[in-house]
Amino acid sequence: MKSWKEMSFVKGIVYAVVGVFSYPGLNIINRLKIEGMEHLKSLPKSNVLFVSNHQTYFADVITFLHIFCAFKWRKRNKLGVPYYLLSPFTRVKYVAAEETMKSSLISKLFTLAGAVTVKRTWHKDGTEVRRGLDPTDTRKIIRALERNWVITFPQGTTKPFAPGRKGTAYIIKLQKPVVIPVVINGFWRAFDKKGLKLKKRRSRLSVRFKPPLQIDYNDSVEDILSQVMDAIEQSSSFMLKPKGELQHN
Repeated sequence: MKSWKEMSFVKGIVYAVVGVFSYPGLNIINRLKIEGMEHLKSLPKSNVLFVSNHQTYFADVITFLHIFCAFKWRKRNKLGVPYYLLSPFTRVKYVAAEETMKSSLISKLFTLAGAVTVKRTWHKDGTEVRRGLDPTDTRKIIRALERNWVITFPQGTTKPFAPGRKGTAYIIKLQKPVVIPVVINGFWRAFDKKGLKLKKRRSRLSVRFKPPLQIDYNDSVEDILSQVMDAIEQSSSFMLKPKGELQHN
C-alpha cells in the first residue's frame, strides 16, 4: 500500500496535468466567477464536507480543485495565472460512483486525483437499487474526512432537482463534519455531460460558497437532508423559480 506522501505526490502530478489542460476552458475560453471564498478562510484541514449541486461528471470537480489550490496561494477573487499548480493543495477527495470511475482511461486517471468510489444506490433512470450507502462505502468516506476536505454531490446525478440521497445526511449525522454548501451554474451550458468537451464558448460559470450550515446532529436523517438540499438550492421550492433561473441538464 502506498504511503500518504506517495499518494499526495501522485495526486500533485495529476492535478498539474489536468489543471494545465482544463484551465483555458474554465477561465479563458469561458469566464469563472467565484463567490464566498471568505467562508474557506478558517476551515480546519480535515473533516470538512462540501455539498454541491452537480452539472457535469468531471468539470465541476476539476473546478473545485482549481479553486482550492488557488486559495492555498491566497488568490481569493480570481484564479489568475495558474502558478498554484506548481504546489497544489492535495488534501481533497471527492465522492464518485464506482461505475463512472471505471468507464474509461480518463476516468481512471481522475480516480488518482482523489476519488472516493462508492456503489450506486440508484439507477440512472431514478429507480432505487438499494437503500443507503454500503457500510464499506460509509467507512471510505469517513476515513477520507479524517484527513481531508471531501466534495460530495447529494443528488448523485447531473439531472437538476433530482432528489437528494440519504447517504449524505447519514454521513453528516455520523461524522459531524463542517458542512459547506456550494451552488454552481453554467457548467451544463459550457461543457458536455462528462465535462471534458467544450460545448459553448464564452459561457459564464459560477461557483458560490455559502457559510457553514448550522446543523443539529440530533435531527433525523430526513431533516438534515432537507436542510442540505435547501442550501444547495435543489429542493422542490426552487423548481418554482422563473424558467430563466433554472438549471438545465
